[in-house]
Amino acid sequence: MKKALCVILCISMLFLMAGCGDDKESDATKPNQTTGTGQSSGRETSGNNGDGTSTTTKGDSGTVTASGKPEDAFRLYLDYWVNNEFAKMYDMLADFPKSKITSENFIQKYTDIHERLDVSITVAEVVPPVVNDPVDKNRAVVPYKVTIQTIAGEISYESNAPMLKNSQGVWKVEWTTRMIFPDLAEGDTVAIRVLKGKRGEIMDRNGLPLAINGKLANVGLVPERLPEDATEIKKTVAQILETTVEDIDRKLNASYVRPYMFVPIKEIPSEETEKINMLNQIPGVMIQTSEVRAYPLKEMAAHLTGYVQVVNEEDVKKGYMKDEYVGRTGLELAYEEQLRPRHGCEIYIADSHGYSKKVLARKEAQNGEDVQLTIDTEVQAALYEQLKEDWGTGVAINPKTGEVLALVSTPAYDPNKFVTGFSGGEWNELSNNPGRPLFNRLQATFCPGSIFKPVTAAIALENGVITPETEKTIEGLRWQRHAGWGGYYVKRVSEYPNPSNLEKALVYSDNIFFAQLALEIGNEKMLEGVEKFGFGEQLPFDFTLNKSQFDGDGVVKSEIQLADSGYGQGEILVNPVHLAAILSSFVNEGNIPLPYIKNVEGYKGEIWKQNAFSKETADTILDCLKQVVLNPEGTGHEAYIEGLSLAAKTGTGELKGGGSVGGDELGWFAAVNTDEPELLVLAMVEKVQGRGGSHYVVPMVRNVFEQVFKK
Repeated sequence: MKKALCVILCISMLFLMAGCGDDKESDATKPNQTTGTGQSSGRETSGNNGDGTSTTTKGDSGTVTASGKPEDAFRLYLDYWVNNEFAKMYDMLADFPKSKITSENFIQKYTDIHERLDVSITVAEVVPPVVNDPVDKNRAVVPYKVTIQTIAGEISYESNAPMLKNSQGVWKVEWTTRMIFPDLAEGDTVAIRVLKGKRGEIMDRNGLPLAINGKLANVGLVPERLPEDATEIKKTVAQILETTVEDIDRKLNASYVRPYMFVPIKEIPSEETEKINMLNQIPGVMIQTSEVRAYPLKEMAAHLTGYVQVVNEEDVKKGYMKDEYVGRTGLELAYEEQLRPRHGCEIYIADSHGYSKKVLARKEAQNGEDVQLTIDTEVQAALYEQLKEDWGTGVAINPKTGEVLALVSTPAYDPNKFVTGFSGGEWNELSNNPGRPLFNRLQATFCPGSIFKPVTAAIALENGVITPETEKTIEGLRWQRHAGWGGYYVKRVSEYPNPSNLEKALVYSDNIFFAQLALEIGNEKMLEGVEKFGFGEQLPFDFTLNKSQFDGDGVVKSEIQLADSGYGQGEILVNPVHLAAILSSFVNEGNIPLPYIKNVEGYKGEIWKQNAFSKETADTILDCLKQVVLNPEGTGHEAYIEGLSLAAKTGTGELKGGGSVGGDELGWFAAVNTDEPELLVLAMVEKVQGRGGSHYVVPMVRNVFEQVFKK
């Protein structure tokens, strides 16, 4: 008798614990589980309640019974949960829990958790046996199992649902917050902590940083730490931070500011230690450190790296967090999917003080991938140093492999400012600069002028229009094919002794020779020829480059246009990266390499245009281009470097002005070392009229070779 009483008391204690929402499972041994569908069946069934009555309840698709069994009632409750029918769940609660929480609050609690956690319930099932109270036949405990998919991964648990049969004989749920999660007590909350990943970094070929995760010093003032008259302090801070006292006062006087608060004034790179040391000596100044995207080369690689900015509303819609960075231009944009981190999160139960008491699920963050480039910082710096005072662009490439070693566009900007912020004066100066520092000339196309002549020469040789020995007699500085040209003449800069030939025409850069050559080639063969060089075709590259064009609308409109095209005028526009690849073909047996900028282990480059022209043609033109430098009369002789064999070509692109007014001139120069070729450097400078034309650019390229080859 005593033993039986003891068993009854133990079972009764189990029901008391379940009624209080205790999260411990029944001590009863669990038999094999039966798996439910997790969905309301929609069938009408009947059953005995144990007191001679039976009850039914309505489901979405028909009448669903609570029968006489507590497990059937709770299965219905689980079905409602799976289908997010929180109002119907509330209707199934017993009177006591309903007295503790309103329908609106109950629905809101579940809605908030489901939406914030992105809940999807994949398993919700009763796990027999049901334990009936041996003392009170109106009470039972239903074991159950739930598996929930969330933004942080899977949450799975088993628990016990206390059930109470009401006076109408209907089984109701004695709900507590622990039926959401077993560890969720009254007063607790379900919280989410974001686990941030790091953005991938961009490095040069030698591992030197181009775009990295650096540190930023956030300089601010604490009002209560300032003296009563802080005028001099604000003047000093404004001077160091290159801002104004008015800007500081505006921030200090903001409505939200309290005396004890840190009021941010301006962010500066943590590398500016001299400024930071000065600021640390000033009363009221406080400096906080945070992580920030940083660009160590600043203006030197601005258009190459591009920059990031904090996301906007459109970015958030695409899945970004509100305070993270997104690539806006350059390689930061081109490699966004690789550089971008995939943030993780942790779902946890927080107590009434906000402290974590139980982690429910955790998804680790994934850092973005680092990207290593083919860029050589030494070459990049050397090329930028030559161009920085002008409006122009420069490309350095390995002509054998297609590896891009440097990409420069000037004038440039400091990409760090797009992260730390511009002052009003800085932004006005940048946006009003006539040189358009934000314009990436690397992506644009320009009139090439005479630097295009090797292409005309290759097409002529390939079509048998001339041979290396072909001679022409050209008199004077201007020429027209016939009187039908009216007052239009092709002009050249200087005369030289007749007869002319291909070598002389390239050495002296003779416009008349190449105008005549284009006419002899003819419109159809000229168009076919430039197609082999990739004109009119998108050059595959990691950021978009404008297509080079031979003519504006696919039609050479006149004899004059065809003649002008022979020496790089007419309607020809060429992209600098594309042009560097074209010129590489003359040391590459007539094959045009595919320029590439991402350094991938094992990748040795590939040919973009196989056999654009023959090896014999390439060798013939290369010999001529060597003479452009070696011959004292050559237009590129200023690039001559003792002990370093170069082949080169100048070019002056003329932008026509209105009427008889001359337009701006673009100066071009490109050179490549010819003994074991490993470096081709191309540079273009705008507005070289009155500054020597293309001769203004020649020393710039020579200086890069001297620095790189230590000559």
